[in-house]
Amino acid sequence: MLRAIIAVFFAVLLSLSLPALPATTSANPEAKLYDATRDARADVSAALARAKVSNKRVILVMGANWCHDSKALAGWFESARFKAMLAPLYEIVYIDVGKPQRREGRNIEIARGFGIQKIKGTPTVLILSSEGVLLNKKDAPTWRNAASRSEDDIFSSFAEFGR
Repeated sequence: MLRAIIAVFFAVLLSLSLPALPATTSANPEAKLYDATRDARADVSAALARAKVSNKRVILVMGANWCHDSKALAGWFESARFKAMLAPLYEIVYIDVGKPQRREGRNIEIARGFGIQKIKGTPTVLILSSEGVLLNKKDAPTWRNAASRSEDDIFSSFAEFGR
């Protein structure tokens, strides 16, 4: 009995002296911004209307909260560094696409409306002119590895495209 009390005492003492571990060991932030209940078509229309007035481009991030890469890209976009760069250049819309690879997708017709016939991976990122013209058809599906890209690579891609 005395050994158990001593063991508990030292365990408590040890836990008090160790620094707290970070809540996450991820190399990138994550954000769950893909809301299946939103009217994605209305969100896209509103973003295009704002972009036309402000002469910005529109980023449609077609992803899902179950997807690590979608959450990673959204997390970077929500960081202070990215917000400072993105806000003057883009209107951003997060569109939940469900699980298109399993035929459980949603909002795919939005991508089709801009010439992307299939969501091959998430996130798929469409960059539109203020007039609604798709500017990155070839590049749109390449963001499905966003979590493994460096912060600086992602930052420079959107900074350069926004000019």
